[in-house]
Amino acid sequence: MSGLHPQAQAVLARRAVDGDRPMHEAPVAESRAAQWEWLPYMGEPAGVARVENRFIPSPTAEIPVRIYTPHGEGPFTALVMFHGGCWIVGNIDLADRPHRTIAETTRCIVIAVNYQKAPEHRFPIPLDDCYAGFRWTVEHADELGLDPSRIGVAGDSAGGNLAAAVCLLARQRGETQPAAQVLIYPALDPNLETDSAKNFAEGYGLTTEDMRWSWHQYVPDETKLLSPLVAPLHETSLEGLAPAVVVTAEFDILRDEGQAYADRLAAAGNSAVRLDYDGAIHGFLWMAGAVDVCVRMLTDVRAALDGLWTPGE
Repeated sequence: MSGLHPQAQAVLARRAVDGDRPMHEAPVAESRAAQWEWLPYMGEPAGVARVENRFIPSPTAEIPVRIYTPHGEGPFTALVMFHGGCWIVGNIDLADRPHRTIAETTRCIVIAVNYQKAPEHRFPIPLDDCYAGFRWTVEHADELGLDPSRIGVAGDSAGGNLAAAVCLLARQRGETQPAAQVLIYPALDPNLETDSAKNFAEGYGLTTEDMRWSWHQYVPDETKLLSPLVAPLHETSLEGLAPAVVVTAEFDILRDEGQAYADRLAAAGNSAVRLDYDGAIHGFLWMAGAVDVCVRMLTDVRAALDGLWTPGE
């Protein structure tokens, strides 16, 4: 191990002073309000060429999406983005700055999907919303100025889970895969029995106890908790899935499952790039104003995507 980066240490120290209650002990409304304390870590909003808000249909609701167009000439590549937050907290307003940074750094149009949240809206509703967001983007590619053969999905943490599950769901339904899947420290295994889940269980931001509790808010039915669309690492076959970029942080309880998924994707014959960041902690996508590794990671993602994009069918 390289040791926790001083910038990550500083973030953890400041968060400790805030003294927020653990998610598994606090009312959901309190945890949702506390997420706004992340704004000072995000840095100034990156300039983009255009931001547009829309509502799109999903199976159970009309859901908001926010479309970020970077500077430059189209047609653009695209990432349909699902934000993190343990399937429970966060929204596209809170994630506005990270999504702007993604758009400008990767030069992709970002279509951020405000999927419905647990525990009010449990599996499969958030996944259905995210899948609807991807299909809507494909169907409206010309209108949005997109290259229809280069529309990927992306997500961080719980959003990474949803992005991986969108690819599995597309395969299950016999529909075209996303052109790429960008999984940023994704949650993929409710068992939480890896070395990283044990070694970094407390004191590194996301705790194992909070993550375990969150899984059960998303899927309270124990008989469904290890089904592949909930827990992609438990899918028997990973053949025929979208090219992948999988990001992990060294001091993150989800590190080992992310690395295992990337390795299994590659072993199954998919193109897969693993980007592992020494000294980093969970959530660093939301810390562009506090840790240098955030923008470096997104620059690496852009380079990886340049090598992975494949024409659509």
